[in-house]
Amino acid sequence: MMIDHDKVRVLLLENIHPDAVSRLETEGYHVETVGRALDEDELIERIDGVQLLGIRSKTQVTARVLEAASDLVAIGAFCIGTDQIDLSVAAARGVAVFNAPFSNTRSVVELALAEIIALTRRLTEKNAGMHAGVWDKAADGSHEVRGRSLGIVGYGNIGTQLSVLAENLGMRVYFYDTADKLTLGNAQRCGTLDELLENSDVVTLHVDGRPGNSGFFGEAQFARMRDQSLFLNLSRGFVIDHAALRRHLVSGHLAGAAVDVFPEEPKGRGDEFVSELRGLPNVILTPHIGGSTEEAQADIGGFVAGKLAQFVGEGNTTLSSNLPAIALPQQPGTYRLVHIHRNMPGVLAQVNSILAEHSVNVEGQLLSTRGEFGYLLTDIGIDYSEIVLTKLRAMKETVRLRVVR
Repeated sequence: MMIDHDKVRVLLLENIHPDAVSRLETEGYHVETVGRALDEDELIERIDGVQLLGIRSKTQVTARVLEAASDLVAIGAFCIGTDQIDLSVAAARGVAVFNAPFSNTRSVVELALAEIIALTRRLTEKNAGMHAGVWDKAADGSHEVRGRSLGIVGYGNIGTQLSVLAENLGMRVYFYDTADKLTLGNAQRCGTLDELLENSDVVTLHVDGRPGNSGFFGEAQFARMRDQSLFLNLSRGFVIDHAALRRHLVSGHLAGAAVDVFPEEPKGRGDEFVSELRGLPNVILTPHIGGSTEEAQADIGGFVAGKLAQFVGEGNTTLSSNLPAIALPQQPGTYRLVHIHRNMPGVLAQVNSILAEHSVNVEGQLLSTRGEFGYLLTDIGIDYSEIVLTKLRAMKETVRLRVVR
């Protein structure tokens, strides 16, 4: 497969930032945009002939979708997570996946800090009272965040940055993570989740979307939290038991909560939002906007679109979520063979044997493997026979072969 840039079709869903459109159109690609998520059947109807697909967090790219996407070369997740994409099936079909693991970190952290301060000062209740005409000038239940303890569950990019900024506000920071992480500042690592819950005035979740995290924070964990503590979830909707959270808020055990993500979310703006947390005065509900600032979305749009363009034009897989990471400067006046294959012994030798058999000189070459798959970039001179590509594709280990000029 050699991709003609003038014929590359791009489908961008879920109101992806215009900077992504501009970046891809600059490459000469034909870009179609849809302002909402598509369900599985809708996406299957639209995916035929599409080489590049861009989504955010709501669209599910399942095995069925990937099987129908015979022309698909790469997927851009214009967000942090990639759990909405079947990464293993994508790799098995030679489809690269790219995301933006850092671009909206600051936006999520700032929202978390704003909500911590708002809940600690009871601003939501005071605001609602004022709009109802009630003048409730009292300090009861209102606190400074300085000197209070923050427990961060998940000490990744967001958790670590939140840790630093919260400490600068004078908070004592505890964190819990199942992986070994470098402690920043004066934060204290907790050996167990229970230890964190028992020591924290505010608990905030920043875990990833792996299936094992589904429902991991429920009745037992809420019961362990301190009396009159606060709870935030800006990670994934399915990681907490919302009914249990409501019970602990209504009983008065928890003083307040802020939730930005939900197990089931409306597809588009204006659709009805349904949740057992609606109507509670001490709860901040936001429509999955943790990373939705103009700055973050512009950065994500340019970043992911750039990764897609580099993959199409150079075979560059740096920061790919499902393929080995490779970046090889291409020699002028060469063709580049992009070979995705099963990670088996002898593949490189087979490729070079086929090239040598047909007197094709190798100008540059780089191989990397990751789990089941290998990724090989080979720069060759412009004189080569079509039979070379036929033989490379016929190798039993070959997943996909692409030619880049």
